[in-house]
Amino acid sequence: MFVLGVDPGLSRCGYGLVASSGGTAQPGGLVAVAAGVLETDPASPLPERLRLLRDELRRLIAEHRPTVVAVERVFFQVNARTAMSVGQASGLALAEAAAAGCEVAEYSSNEVKQALAGWGAADKEQVRRMVTTVLGLGSIPGPPDVADALALAVCHHFGEAMRRAVAEARR
Repeated sequence: MFVLGVDPGLSRCGYGLVASSGGTAQPGGLVAVAAGVLETDPASPLPERLRLLRDELRRLIAEHRPTVVAVERVFFQVNARTAMSVGQASGLALAEAAAAGCEVAEYSSNEVKQALAGWGAADKEQVRRMVTTVLGLGSIPGPPDVADALALAVCHHFGEAMRRAVAEARR
């Protein structure tokens, strides 16, 4: 399985591609294939920024052809303006993934924290350290948008392993 994690944002949209090696999603059986940040200029008009972000997401999906795109589920934040821009970026990621025929999954930040650190209230640093360990990286990935996107992809892999185990148990 090949998962593209997307940490949505209009100014900075993190992405991380994680593949399972050997067909299992066990710690140590995952590999980071690519990661980075898509950026748009806050001084540019909103429609142009959205077009640029859409084009970059489309290019990423076409180039890497993930099986699944995992996107952080947007919750209303204190800053409504930030929540709107994150929601717009999230919508683009969901739509581009669906248009490309990818399976789409959404996870809350608490679900990601639970999957990686075993505790839904873990802090970002704990999650970043777990991403580093699980993917066997030499250093903590940065900036935080990249680590968050990789964490989303790892979360989906871990959940997929559980979904398979449950399906087999029901047989």
